[in-house]
Amino acid sequence: MASLPQTTHLFRRTSAPYPLTIALTTEPLSTTLAPFSLLVHIRAVSLNYRDVAMLHKGAYPSAASANEIPASDCAAEVVAIGSAVTQFQVGDRVAPICDVANLTGEERDAATLGLGGNVPGVLREYAIFEEEVLVRLPKYLSWEEVNVSLFSSRDPIKRRIDNFVRWINGLDVSELTKQCARRTQCANASMFAVLVCIAAGIRPIITSSSDAKLELVKKISPKVEGINYKKQPDTTQEVLRLTNGRGVDFVINNTGSASIPADIAALRQKRGTISLVGFLEKMKADWDPSLLLNLMAKTATVQGIQAGSKLDYKELNKFLEEKEVRLNSIIDRTFSFEDSPAAFDYLWSGKHVGKVVIKL
Repeated sequence: MASLPQTTHLFRRTSAPYPLTIALTTEPLSTTLAPFSLLVHIRAVSLNYRDVAMLHKGAYPSAASANEIPASDCAAEVVAIGSAVTQFQVGDRVAPICDVANLTGEERDAATLGLGGNVPGVLREYAIFEEEVLVRLPKYLSWEEVNVSLFSSRDPIKRRIDNFVRWINGLDVSELTKQCARRTQCANASMFAVLVCIAAGIRPIITSSSDAKLELVKKISPKVEGINYKKQPDTTQEVLRLTNGRGVDFVINNTGSASIPADIAALRQKRGTISLVGFLEKMKADWDPSLLLNLMAKTATVQGIQAGSKLDYKELNKFLEEKEVRLNSIIDRTFSFEDSPAAFDYLWSGKHVGKVVIKL
């Protein structure tokens, strides 16, 4: 057996003043594995808005640990296993779940332990994880592709949305072609959701302030519809036009609470779903609370979403493999590990359309 690395290169968030940065450092790596622990070599990391928001005062709604290793999404290779590990072998392709306390989705009293937030993240060469927080990754995808399939804090689509529950459990896809989904903004969650919708036979509608970004998204599939909300401020009317007056079955909202009234108005007449998955425009809103009566009238649901569970992640990977979904079309740009600060700056600039990946 080859000798194990004794050190690892990694990035940590700097201390105040804001804006923070990330700094490269070298730290010791334990060479003694606990019985249920695995040492993994991280091959690719994909960034989420959450990762860069933590560097800017007031941009992230929750407290993040100071000087912590950032990022939650990675694809890794197992290089060593503890004596009691049974689910994985050296050479397996794996990834940790974002919330390491969320194994089944039923841990109702467990506090969130989010990688890159209040526990060490994945922007490092090597890491040690417990067996129970790792999942096996699809073999047919490249390191960069499989890395962007993660159920990160921005990408939890499967199982938390009723419509997706139905098709993942085997409902005939031909019935789902009648369903529509609205995505707000061309961000990470939206781009991944577009691919999942297309694979499931669901028609996606995505919004952006940029015609250029919308054209890039439409190249993924002719089924994708786009709305430029600067040119068409009344996005609800455009959604209704595109759906022949019917409205959409669900909305994935990654902008924040300001658009909730418009989201409700865009829903079909009964039992639609709005999932709040992000805060690109922060959580500021200036609307009359009485508008929530429309939610009651439509018997619709607004639900908050964080990271999916380990069970969610495994079922998502199964779906991707069955449909042979390729993810390279939603990778906007790839950076080297040494250029990680530039990757963070690029994501913060908002110029991206899709995922920003760091390759190790």
